[in-house]
Amino acid sequence: MSRVKVSVIVPVYNTGKYIDECAPSLLGQSLPVDEYEVIYVDDGSTDDTLGRLEKIAGTHPNVQVHTRPNSGWPGAPRNLGMQHAKGEYVQFVDHDDTLGPEALERLYDHAKRNDADVVLGKMSSTMVRPRRLFRHTVDACTIENDELMQSMTPHKMFRRAFVEEHELRFPEGPWFFEDMVFVSAAYLKAERISVLADYPAYYWMKRDDGGNNTQHRFNPRYGFWPNVRTIVRQIKDGTTPSDDLDALQNRLLHRNYHVEVLSRAREPEILREDPAEQRPRFEAARELALTEFPAAVREGLPAVSRLRATLLEAGDFDGAVTLAERVREVKARSAVGELRWQNGRLVADVTLDLLRGDGEPLVLVERDGKQYLDPELLNGVPGTEDGWEVPDPFRLAYAELVVKDRDREDWWYPEGDLEVRLKPLGDGRSQVVAAGQLSLDPERLAGGRPLERGVHDVWAYVQLLGVDRLVRVTGDGTPGTSAAPPALTGGRLSLPYWTGSGQLALDVDQRQRKLGQDAATAAAVNVERGEGSSLPLPYIAATPDSAPARMKVTVAALGVEAELLPAPNATTAELRLPARLKLPNGRHPVALPKTASPLAYAVVRDGTVLRLEGPTYEAGSGRRLLDSVADNRQVRRVRRRLGN
Repeated sequence: MSRVKVSVIVPVYNTGKYIDECAPSLLGQSLPVDEYEVIYVDDGSTDDTLGRLEKIAGTHPNVQVHTRPNSGWPGAPRNLGMQHAKGEYVQFVDHDDTLGPEALERLYDHAKRNDADVVLGKMSSTMVRPRRLFRHTVDACTIENDELMQSMTPHKMFRRAFVEEHELRFPEGPWFFEDMVFVSAAYLKAERISVLADYPAYYWMKRDDGGNNTQHRFNPRYGFWPNVRTIVRQIKDGTTPSDDLDALQNRLLHRNYHVEVLSRAREPEILREDPAEQRPRFEAARELALTEFPAAVREGLPAVSRLRATLLEAGDFDGAVTLAERVREVKARSAVGELRWQNGRLVADVTLDLLRGDGEPLVLVERDGKQYLDPELLNGVPGTEDGWEVPDPFRLAYAELVVKDRDREDWWYPEGDLEVRLKPLGDGRSQVVAAGQLSLDPERLAGGRPLERGVHDVWAYVQLLGVDRLVRVTGDGTPGTSAAPPALTGGRLSLPYWTGSGQLALDVDQRQRKLGQDAATAAAVNVERGEGSSLPLPYIAATPDSAPARMKVTVAALGVEAELLPAPNATTAELRLPARLKLPNGRHPVALPKTASPLAYAVVRDGTVLRLEGPTYEAGSGRRLLDSVADNRQVRRVRRRLGN
């Protein structure tokens, strides 16, 4: 029997139908079934969950089912699963999530290749924004790579011997953040951590019934605040204190301060919740900030976040509300230059910035050699009457372009980086902007592989001055129209267009948008004439190594399968029809389905396509004479005798 490489541990409670949705992704892995096991641990379900699990186990020898009395939280079931695990590595999966079909094989191979204690697989999700942690595959790193703190859920692969050596266990019973205390301990102890970013390994999905929501997080029974304190102290115990803003301890604690603490003083929560309930949370966050976090953590925040933290630690709830109201109105804006195809990539210059609620740029104002935050943003915010200094406008600032596979929830990162810089506006005013080039390669964007067939939307994430926004990349084009010429890439057509909301999108292989009226409109001015059954299409880009793409056209009333392939000039495409067609002699329109305007005209004689012509090609008298001669019966008879 083969050695068990991976044990998949799945805690379940009253899961019902979600078991049947998750199980196929676990049971259909590319890793051979005798090299991995699936361990379900039922936490005292009261519905039909146990029966569903036993039915699965009855037909799959690599599936085990264990039961335990209800603990009310996933920690105890996960610990029991680890007790039964035999795999070299353990992978935690929640019962309502799924794995990519090659996830276990790829994660295990990446772990073995790099001798990793922990492996993070690329996560796709309907619930959270993309994480730049998964922009590039990382063979080996340690906790010094503080981007790891972006991923604190347990849905990772851990070396079982490493877990046993350090006695890593989940807290049991109702214990909010049970996953974070386990994962942060593992990060601190691990000698080698790997990141697999070129394959969507884990799909973290939102349940229809809200079953994986955290709406009860502040219930005292679950210990939100004591548990955050435990995690913070664990990080402090495992690192060295320092006044340096960029010291490891301060960088790691930034995540807990920003998410668990500062969120209580930030929109949308502080504006959405009943003040009678939010004030006690605000005070609890304040107490934790003052007693557990070094001052360097607050001072290391970007301008707006540092102001928020100052209001929180001063206990100024009303001031925090006022600031949240101002910041809520800030919008991110994108500007897209001319879109064009270049060596098989869709490229354009992109600029991102922030606008105040009144539509004006969010600016910095220089005074006495120092930069201050936009006074219009601070109107009415206590403690900012003399301005709010911005010592470092680029503190924790970054921006990135991301492309989302609309059908699969996968996020991919195009090549290139956006540079954050100061843009002078005159009169001592400047603006923090991010600028660079979009470079989208449909044949390599998906982790070095071609994008799947479907629509892929272009987004941008910006974090400037402590204001973060996920924004649709939009331009000046009319919604619903083509954004750039179509392109032949990898034997498929890629069609850039502006969606109904004005967002830039790329339809790969005509999943939703067809090569229809746009192409017919462009073709209307095509003056090219082809040789034989081929016609250059200068309005469709191509690369020399692209495979042909098949497409349906009509020639007169005849349905024909044509080909698009790279033209000899290697930068555009050409249309090729079959050399022979069962059509009468004449000049016949060639059109795409459901379009009235022709792409071309086929000149046919005796069933042979003599040539293709663009709709506006003007044949000279010499050409018409040759065609008429070619159509003369006596001439054809003489040519046959001569063997020509």
